[in-house]
Formats: sequence, C-alpha cells, structure tokens
Amino acid sequence: MFTVMIQTEKFIHDDELARLMKDAHNIGASSSFVGYVRGHDHAKDLRALFLEHYAGLTEREILRIIEIAKTRWPITGCRVVHRVGEIPVGEPIVLVATIASHREAAFHATEFIMDYLKTDAPFWKKEVFNDNTDHWVEAKLSDQQRKQRWHE
Repeated sequence: MFTVMIQTEKFIHDDELARLMKDAHNIGASSSFVGYVRGHDHAKDLRALFLEHYAGLTEREILRIIEIAKTRWPITGCRVVHRVGEIPVGEPIVLVATIASHREAAFHATEFIMDYLKTDAPFWKKEVFNDNTDHWVEAKLSDQQRKQRWHE
C-alpha cells in the first residue's frame, strides 16, 4: 500500500500507521517521521504556517518520490500525510511512514522520502505571526544539501 494524503485536518500518528499496516504482509519493521510546526527565534512570535499546494500535481510528485525510494530499498508500503492550510505552532504538519521486511530499508526510505519532500514537493509556505503579518518562506540550502547526499 503506497498512499499520499493531502489534508487540512490534524492527523494521529498511530491511526495513520495502522492504516498503512492494515493489509500488509511480511512486515519486519516500520519507520516513521512526524514533522511539527515549530516557533522561530524572530522578533515577532510565529503563530502558524500557512501551506498552499497544487492539487493533483502535489500528490503525483510525492508518489514519484516514493517510487524512487522503492527502487533503492525493498519497502512494502508507504504512507505520506501532509497538511495544508493554516497549521498552528506545535501541531503536526507531515508524516512519512514506511514498512519493510527489514529495518534498514524502512529507516533509509523514510529519511530519503522526507529529504525529497522538503525540496521537490510543490508546497508554498508562509509564516504567519501573532501581529498578523506574514512572510513567504524561501527554500533552504541545507535542505538541498541533505537531498544531494543521496547522490553521493
């Protein structure tokens, strides 16, 4: 089972993992990553992130990333849940969960997919501050460098 969900609603890690494992066979390991909206050390306090996406294209791109991971590691399932809209500080924003026969495949595939999501998935992020100002977030060089290490 390889699924991508783009949604505004908050997700629950254990429920999403249960969905991934529901009809799976020969599971020896699962690995998951949950990213949260964190506050920043700005002069203004961050209230939330606002994410936009291009419906249809975003899901296809994430499935493409999963397909690349499948060619590198023998994962038997993957579930990506990514939220859009306004997401308050402290709430989950993304889940990447993989299952495989062995832990190494699950660990590496989860990290790989997350690194590619940060650089290749078509999301646009805006920081929204307590004083109601906002600021579009630029791509980070560190995210590009993390992705590049998979090519070395």
